[in-house]
Amino acid sequence: MASPPQPCVCVTGAGGFIASWLVKLLLSRGYAVHATVRDPSDRKNAFLKELDGASENLRLFQADVLDYGTLAAAFAGCEGVFHPATPVVGDKLVDPEKEMMAPTVKGTRNVLEACSATNVQKLVVVSSVAAACFDPNWPEDRLKDESCWSDKQICKEIESWYCLAKTEAEEMALEYGQKNGLHVVTFLPGHVVGPLLQTAVINISIKVFQYIIKGGSETMNNKFWPLVHVQDVADALLLVYEKGEPSQRYIGALEQMDIKDMVALLKTMFPNYDYVDKAVDVDYKLAFAADKLRSLGWKPRSLEETLADGVEFLEKAGLLREPCRLPYLYDMTAEE
Repeated sequence: MASPPQPCVCVTGAGGFIASWLVKLLLSRGYAVHATVRDPSDRKNAFLKELDGASENLRLFQADVLDYGTLAAAFAGCEGVFHPATPVVGDKLVDPEKEMMAPTVKGTRNVLEACSATNVQKLVVVSSVAAACFDPNWPEDRLKDESCWSDKQICKEIESWYCLAKTEAEEMALEYGQKNGLHVVTFLPGHVVGPLLQTAVINISIKVFQYIIKGGSETMNNKFWPLVHVQDVADALLLVYEKGEPSQRYIGALEQMDIKDMVALLKTMFPNYDYVDKAVDVDYKLAFAADKLRSLGWKPRSLEETLADGVEFLEKAGLLREPCRLPYLYDMTAEE
């Protein structure tokens, strides 16, 4: 007897790094997927139609998180929604409110309200460990967990708009879910590395990793988010969708490594690259616990496998042949 079909779910920003791997995973598990993109006819989104199972179970919807109506149309008929779509700007922001805060916070508000209007049962919001890193009262000898929140005033003072936007959006999503009876779960990944499903658009996290391998003239702060493999992120998102409790946060990250330690390890694995050699030590160490997610059955790749997959992708994609520039977000001089 054939097993019943999986329900229909929607993934926002489906052409993105994390979202595209999630779409691929969902299709492989038999889910029908509504995928929102800004322009379904754009060549950079063509790879989505070529994923296994796409011809039968994938529909692309033109949508913008700042346009409530387009979201509601895409969510119609869906049991669940995954919301990874968010801007990550590599250059210095000219207008933080327009470029970062509105798409992230107002966009999440639109997603929440569209879920309610279309009777969506579950929503998974992709946040970031950035929403759990700036807590001045957190004990230095204790791993940060889901009870840790970034201090929004500190985020404003240091002009860390990405951290501020992620923190505000996540707080709002959890509060909305509790007040409106929507099953909301948030997921906080570390710095995501691994292969892209397309190379038409290279995202910021891959550009940073590329710079660490290639090196260059810019100076980096010797700090780093805990790493996580993109496929482990996709696995985690489906796991918290199927097993996560409502109004809960889940951190997904491997152990902390700063730039210098990472380079030292990479040199033992791939000795033939220049690597970044300009890294300034800072009093900024992050270490997160993923015990809560592991208790659901999450089994991420090892740190070595995660790094190896990241480097091998860059090699195969030809992204280690040309000089590269460090995105402003990670440039040491950009945060002084």
